[in-house]
Amino acid sequence: MKRKIISLLLATTLTIAVPTTAMAEEVDTATEEQANEQAEAVEEEVVTDNRIIPDGITIGGIDVSGKTVTEAEDAIHSYFAEYDDVAFTLTANDQSISATGGDLSIGAKNSDIAAKAATFGSYGNIAERFKANKDISEGRGKEFALSRGADVNGIISFLKSASSQVNDEASDDYLTRENDQFVFHEGKSGVVVQIEESAAVLKNFIENEWDGNEATVDLVTEIKEPRGSKEELAEIKDLLGAFSTDYSSSSSARKNNVANGVSFINGTILYPGDELSVLNTITPFSAENGYMLAGSYENGTTVETYGGGICQVSTTLYGAVRAAELGVVTRSAHSMIVTYVKPSMDAAISESGSKDFQIKNNKNYPIYIEGHCDGSNVYFNIYGKEEDDAGHSVDYETEITAVNVQNTTWVADPNVPLGKMTTTVSGHTGYTARLWKIVYENGEEVSRDVYNNSKYNPSNRTVTVGIASADPNLSYAMLQAVASQNPTTIANAIATYAPGIGNSTSFTITPKYQVTNPTDTTTKSNTTTTTPSTSAPSTQTAPATEAAPATEEPAGTADAPAI
Repeated sequence: MKRKIISLLLATTLTIAVPTTAMAEEVDTATEEQANEQAEAVEEEVVTDNRIIPDGITIGGIDVSGKTVTEAEDAIHSYFAEYDDVAFTLTANDQSISATGGDLSIGAKNSDIAAKAATFGSYGNIAERFKANKDISEGRGKEFALSRGADVNGIISFLKSASSQVNDEASDDYLTRENDQFVFHEGKSGVVVQIEESAAVLKNFIENEWDGNEATVDLVTEIKEPRGSKEELAEIKDLLGAFSTDYSSSSSARKNNVANGVSFINGTILYPGDELSVLNTITPFSAENGYMLAGSYENGTTVETYGGGICQVSTTLYGAVRAAELGVVTRSAHSMIVTYVKPSMDAAISESGSKDFQIKNNKNYPIYIEGHCDGSNVYFNIYGKEEDDAGHSVDYETEITAVNVQNTTWVADPNVPLGKMTTTVSGHTGYTARLWKIVYENGEEVSRDVYNNSKYNPSNRTVTVGIASADPNLSYAMLQAVASQNPTTIANAIATYAPGIGNSTSFTITPKYQVTNPTDTTTKSNTTTTTPSTSAPSTQTAPATEAAPATEEPAGTADAPAI
């Protein structure tokens, strides 16, 4: 009989172990998506655990014989539900937070007790398992003690949301620019709840000191002193870098968005090692946050989004950051080329597309970022303490490494006079580019390194061609020419069948930029400008006046607009 029971126990152990091993192998070889699905399946199995608890088992005096693990857990939860509404007063910083036992996740300390009861007789050494199974078979019961506890993760979650009620955040010493001078403002200390330490105090109190009635518990706090000092901030006096871009042709809504975004960044102080996320600083893009609907690009088409145009803010700041030689943590190029800076000099922002521009103060002193708009231009100035020699300067040059001219789709329009062409979607040429950083010492070039690489996708142009005519034969001939999608065929048809028509839409596209090599540049400049120097002269006439207006900032990801 003893040998039989031992064999049964070993078989049970092996049966439990095999699925675990198999699952591990599957996770190792599965794709990430499959692994996630398996994890979800395992989680669901734990939630609905149908293992049956043997007869004669009680937990904290609760008879759970014949119950599933899930049913036993529900019974245990009901046992502790009497504490859900017990009031706790959590004190900090001479203030208080009201909480309940439910908020503090009071429950069974040994949360796995139901599962342990279900496996009674299948754990421990051979002798222990033998005795447990013998007790079950002979009707002797087993009582599992139930201890009161609290889930520390649940407490942490509650404190993270509730501690703001009593926190008194410190405010750092700061500067403002008034009449082109820095004015110092003193900060103040604050008192902040220490989440994890307070959670540990609450857990210990509930498990070891609490009598089950209303209680008051002091949370752990820490005094936060303001960073900076008048002497430290007084070091901010030198202009380390400046940059500006033109937005004079923008709509009033876009100008509002640009100025609004700049206002969130203006006045930022970064101490050595500090980082700034532009996306976190200027979002959310909403009317409540001061933004208006303006044009941006999504999947190559124009859409109206709150904050349209905001990428000109991050791009202009990027120029000042380059000039100041600050650290760049994260920077993304736009998906399509923009017009207000040369290729590789842009920095895209997209709230839903996860494009951010992040910088780091890599200096030994704090820096101050000043930003403003005058209705025509966007400006960013970065101040700090100049640490380089007077003869040190930097320049940045764009190199176009490839050009991908967009295709043109020709569309026949029966409502437009014969041969009249109109650009309805302007499209964009695609480019790949790199930016070179050139360092000079006393006017001599000492280094030339690749600063970034960028890729801009093309988007197709759409041009409609009128086929309306009193002569159906001419309309048909023009329709056939447009159907060929051949520019030469279309041009010949217009010249033949509509010789007097006036068109300014070009048949061919001359890219704004051509493939270049910055090492051929003979003229050096220590100031980065916003005027493209690699543009090729256009040999085409301007688009027709009937063309749809181009969005001022053609930027977007494949699935979310970058604005």
